[in-house]
Amino acid sequence: MTAPDDLLQALFLRLKSDASLSVLLGGAGLLEQATENAAFPYVTCGHTSAFDLDTGADNDADQLVTLHVWSKAHGGAETRVIMDTIEARLADAALAIGPHGQTRLSLEFAEARYDEDLAVHHGMLRFRAITQENV
Repeated sequence: MTAPDDLLQALFLRLKSDASLSVLLGGAGLLEQATENAAFPYVTCGHTSAFDLDTGADNDADQLVTLHVWSKAHGGAETRVIMDTIEARLADAALAIGPHGQTRLSLEFAEARYDEDLAVHHGMLRFRAITQENV
């Protein structure tokens, strides 16, 4: 089974290798956590959980990963383009993580909205990552 940190590392590596996403984010816009001086737009990793759908117990083979897109551009178009680019790069992707097997990603949820309190456009993408062990 794959640890959440291994999954995030592989996921971010895949996103960083996408030239079009790099251009949209100005090069350095993939962050594990936002900093005070982070330049907009940027993408951060949100909540990650590992669980077993059948038992509700922890299970690293079935994980949810949430990515957040943050933009101060006028209108929501920039947020949606970044979200579409991430989805195209990750949805149905297969990631090899360590010697354990293959992790397949599928998009579970996507939402884009304007956050009036923060004065930013905020997009969320939640991916399910299911790892199948090598036998």
